Amino acid sequence: MQAETTSFWEWQQRFSNEEACLQAIIKLRWPEGFCCPQCQHKKGWLLQTRHVFECADCHHHTSITANTLFHNTKLPLVKWFWCLYWLSSDKGSISALRLTKLIGVSWVTAQRMLRKLRIAMGDQNSLYKLRGTIELDDAFIGGKQAGKRGRGAEGKTAILVACEHNDGKPGFVAMKAVTRVNKDNVRTFAQESIEPGQTLNTDALHALRVLTEEHHHIAKVTPSELVDEWLPWVHIVISNFKSYLLGTYHGVSGLYVQEYLDEFCYRLNRRFWEEQIPNRLLRVCVEHKPVFLKPVVSL
Repeated sequence: MQAETTSFWEWQQRFSNEEACLQAIIKLRWPEGFCCPQCQHKKGWLLQTRHVFECADCHHHTSITANTLFHNTKLPLVKWFWCLYWLSSDKGSISALRLTKLIGVSWVTAQRMLRKLRIAMGDQNSLYKLRGTIELDDAFIGGKQAGKRGRGAEGKTAILVACEHNDGKPGFVAMKAVTRVNKDNVRTFAQESIEPGQTLNTDALHALRVLTEEHHHIAKVTPSELVDEWLPWVHIVISNFKSYLLGTYHGVSGLYVQEYLDEFCYRLNRRFWEEQIPNRLLRVCVEHKPVFLKPVVSL
């Protein structure tokens, strides 16, 4: 799906007011013109003050933002559009605290906006599966804890990471937070993220043997000093993810790790179309079903 390329300056100019944002959503929802969802009539009037279309035939009112990610929002759309740009365009992302200062909302509101966008990113990620030669490994996310390090460490969140290895270059990536690195979670991750019949390179962790069920699995017992030669790209992805978390958020709660993984993967997998990402995400938001969140927990 190709999209228009837009710089930050162009985005500011294009979406500087509410009407411009409304028109962008209208164009994405009804590219061939308004169609009433009630009676399918193709003519209506835009009631600007209420952000709704009134059908010329049955007079049914259709909210422009209804059944989108912006469903029932009380915030100006300009704030949503700018939040969307900052989240999608910078590989360092943006924290809720920083967003509160930039668009003038509370921390809770900023956090809810970012969470909804990350959920939309994750749903879009789930539409694609990895192919070819793939490196797969596990890692642990969390602050420094006393006691055991690595596998089995307390207070950390386990993640599974798969990265395509295409002619010596990294391809697309999939990442998932799991309660434990065991056979059931590895099997589910592979079924959700990888096309059957691919070649998977891993270390010799026992839980990864389940990958032989649907894939050509190559497991190697690798000394720590040589592991980056056997699984080079997946380890770079893990390292970059940890740097992104520490650099922008200074650590995260295990409750939200999957949402941060979804955001990271969304940008990383579209890095070759970097200037298109904001417009791609805007389309995703318009096509996405409403997201209803439980009350957030302060991190």
